[in-house]
Amino acid sequence: MLNRRHIRIKVMQTLYAMQQSNSDHVQGGEKFLTYSIESIQELYLLMLTTLVEIKRKETEYLSIAQKKHLATKEERNPNNKLIDNAVLALLESSTSISSKIEERGMKQWQVKDHYIQMLLDEIKESDIYKKYMSAPSSSFDEDRQFVVDIFTDIIAPNDKIYEFLEDSQMTWLDDIPVVNTLIQKQLRQVKDSTAVFFVPKVYKDSEDQEFAINLFRKTILNYSELAEEYEGRTPNWDADRIAEIDTVILRMAICEMLKFSSIPVKVTINEYLEIAKEYSTPKSSIFINGILDSISKDFDKEGKITKIGKGLL
Repeated sequence: MLNRRHIRIKVMQTLYAMQQSNSDHVQGGEKFLTYSIESIQELYLLMLTTLVEIKRKETEYLSIAQKKHLATKEERNPNNKLIDNAVLALLESSTSISSKIEERGMKQWQVKDHYIQMLLDEIKESDIYKKYMSAPSSSFDEDRQFVVDIFTDIIAPNDKIYEFLEDSQMTWLDDIPVVNTLIQKQLRQVKDSTAVFFVPKVYKDSEDQEFAINLFRKTILNYSELAEEYEGRTPNWDADRIAEIDTVILRMAICEMLKFSSIPVKVTINEYLEIAKEYSTPKSSIFINGILDSISKDFDKEGKITKIGKGLL
C-alpha cells in the first residue's frame, strides 16, 4: 500500500512533531509512527466501503418503497441497476474486506450513515448515474466504469467526507490522496465478476517495515550528530531563516547516506528534494539540494559512504 516516499513522509512528520514539542521520548515517537502508518489501512477500508454502504442503503430504500401502501408504479417495479452492479456485488461479497472490517471493529458508516445517504443523493443527481441507469442493460466493463466514475468524481473529492476523515484522524490528511489513488487503480484492474478483491498490506514487504522503524530510530538517536554535518555549510542562510522542517529533512537524508548501505545516494537526494517541494518553503528544495550535494561529495572523498551494489553513488 505504501511506497518508500510515503514512509519517509510519515517518519518526517513524526520527527517534526517531536521537535516541535521538544520531546525526546523515542518509544513514544515510535509508537506514534507505527500507529500513523498502520491506521492507513483503516482509512483505505473506510473509503472503499462507502461503495458497499451506498449499495446497501439503496437496497434498503427500494425494499421499503416497494412495501409502501400507496407505492407508485415506479416504486413497485424499481430500476435495480445500481444494486445489481457486478462490481459493487464483488466488493460486498469480498471476505478480505469484511474480515478486515470485523477485525478492526469498524462501525463508522453504521453510526454516521447520513454521510452514506448524502453520497447516494449526490450520485443520483449526477449525470453519471442518469446515463448509467437509463441504459437498458450493461456489461461488466460498464458496471466497472460506473463505479470508477462515481468514486473518482463524487466520493473521493467530497468535502464533507474529507472533513469527517480529518476530524477522525489528523494523521490521515496526507494519506487520503494515496489511498484514493490506490482504490481507483484497484477498481480499474478488476477484470470480471469472478475476480477476488483483496485488501492490500500496509507495507509492500518486511524490508519496508524495517526501513520505517530503522529510519526513525537511526535519525532520532543521532539527531545532534547529524545536525553537525550540515551546520557550517550554510554561510548564506542564518539559522533562524532555515525552516524547521528543512532541518528534519536534512537529518533524515544524511542519515540515509551514512547508515543505509542499500539506498543509492542519488535516490536519497531526489526523494528528499521531492518531499521538500511538497512540505516546505518554495526555496527549500534549492537550499537542501545544495547542502546535500556538497555533503555527499565530501562524504565520498572522506570514505564515509559505503554502498552495496553497482552504480549506487
